[in-house]
Amino acid sequence: MGSTLNQPVGPEGSPYHELIKARNLDELIQRLLQLDAELNSNIPTTLWISDLHGEGDRFKSILRGRFGVLYQTCREALPNTFTSDKIQYLARIIRKQYYIEDLESAMDKQDVILCLVEILKYKMTNVRYRVEDITMPEFQETIGRLLAGLPVPDPIFEEEVISIRLIHHLCFAIRNVLLDRIQVLGDVFDRGPQPDKIIRFLSSTPYRRIVDYVLGNHDILWMGAASGNRSLIAEAIRITCRYDHFEFMERMHFDASRLAAFAERTYPADKVTGKFKARTEKGRAMEKALAIIQFKLEEQTIRDFPEYDMSSRLWLDKLADLLQRGDTQGLNDTFFPTVDLDAPHRLTDEEQEVIDDLAEQFRTNRKLKRLLGYLFTVGKTYSTYNNILNIHALVPSTSDGDFEEFLGRKGRDLLDFIQATISRVGRNYLEGSPQAPKDQALFFYLWCGPRSPFFGKHAMKTFERYFLLDKETHTEKTLYWQQNLSAPAFKQKLLSEFGVKRVVYGHTPVNYLKGKHMASDDGVAINVDGGFAAAYYNRGHSLVHTPYQLYGIILPTPEEIKEAERKFESAPIDIELIDEFIQPMKLKHTTEGKKLKEERNALLRHIKELAATNGNDFLHPLATD
Repeated sequence: MGSTLNQPVGPEGSPYHELIKARNLDELIQRLLQLDAELNSNIPTTLWISDLHGEGDRFKSILRGRFGVLYQTCREALPNTFTSDKIQYLARIIRKQYYIEDLESAMDKQDVILCLVEILKYKMTNVRYRVEDITMPEFQETIGRLLAGLPVPDPIFEEEVISIRLIHHLCFAIRNVLLDRIQVLGDVFDRGPQPDKIIRFLSSTPYRRIVDYVLGNHDILWMGAASGNRSLIAEAIRITCRYDHFEFMERMHFDASRLAAFAERTYPADKVTGKFKARTEKGRAMEKALAIIQFKLEEQTIRDFPEYDMSSRLWLDKLADLLQRGDTQGLNDTFFPTVDLDAPHRLTDEEQEVIDDLAEQFRTNRKLKRLLGYLFTVGKTYSTYNNILNIHALVPSTSDGDFEEFLGRKGRDLLDFIQATISRVGRNYLEGSPQAPKDQALFFYLWCGPRSPFFGKHAMKTFERYFLLDKETHTEKTLYWQQNLSAPAFKQKLLSEFGVKRVVYGHTPVNYLKGKHMASDDGVAINVDGGFAAAYYNRGHSLVHTPYQLYGIILPTPEEIKEAERKFESAPIDIELIDEFIQPMKLKHTTEGKKLKEERNALLRHIKELAATNGNDFLHPLATD
């Protein structure tokens, strides 16, 4: 039956008039009870992961292991009398989804079933879950009775084949509810070969309802390219060629033949002497060709938008001057056949054809649109949840501990302005509508500008790293975020600005092997990025928040995972305990809970007013002696 809240209630004074009004009241009461139940439910178990950088297979394999959440969930759900060995035994059963006999555990099938029910019951305190949504239909009624503490038929425990199948179904249900929420802190693109696999995984049916995605600077790069910003198009494909990810381009149905033919003809292998990373001759030629095109295009953006204050990135006039004077001892590469020394920022006809071709492919590529459509639709500049601010890199700040101003805005106002721009560009991209040049240019700044909340360094030294021998010119100085996070006054300013109690961010790799920690001493600021991709430390961090604990996980490297598999062991996971709670955290303790309390209190006042106004007949319609 549909809602009666907006249905006509019949003639005034008729019995059915009072009945319908009472049913309206019942619906209001039901909503009130739902809010109360939600407020008193445990906070969702949340996993944070950041800077996956195209490592699709590794992310999928580690996510299947639930990042250590399984063991902690079993520990929280079961009595303290349970030993670590018994917890590990039950976790192994849940992971494999079938019964494993273990004489040392001294647990029979009935013990295992009852323990699995307790674990599932603990997770079901989250009111969003219903038995019918998380279990297969065959055992729904039995599992529902076990959760409610009602009697079940004796064969459940006495017949081995039934017990084993029930254990499988209970494990299936538990695995469905282990993670309530996944918080991604951005950067699925670049460096690794499978950003498409990561996005397909996050947007798949089992996960899309629980994923919250905060955008990273490498996501912004590809989204800006999709908006039509041509320097970002050249840069996105340049980085792809830099890591020889030609299979990724083929999966995306990118036709790189025009680019490859131009690059290999213009930049033969013996002429590519700069610090190019591609392993193949084809990749190095394409990387160099795109670098020169990129520099020419981005210089036009920098000149068109002087408010960006990025003139230090204008290198082509300086390069032309060095080449004209023969002053090339500071260069590791002097072969620039497409650079006109009189107009170095001008594209040649062939370069123009290459970038026109790539731009048209970005505009029309349906496979790419499905991936980037997900980021434009789901991605955010920041999010707040469970008293935590989630961002990719930082909130721009100054050396004296204030928020940095950019385009007349700062703090939360700046991030909201950026979000509005991203949303507008996303709508235009998905609808095929024209983009505003100012919006397209902003994506370039967000990718590499010093006051961008996605970048956080004084400059991106792409030209210098490619062509200058002096390594001091390669340095990209980190700005004031880390420094300010050690100052209590700035942390308080940040928390007040966003109405939270902690901040979690990624972007900056943390090498725990050198004694670095994820969390600040007070646990307020937490850095989740440990260098997930092979281009960094090949390790990675994640963060888990359960109702009882907040802890960081230092993930195993691919080599450690392979070694563990060879020995038939679990891969090593190091834990950094950040906070723990004597009583489980409830939703009512969070900022979301505060909003729900306001709704609940307003609803209760309305219910009482209705009852007082309409009298006893309203509360007891059609009552009989």
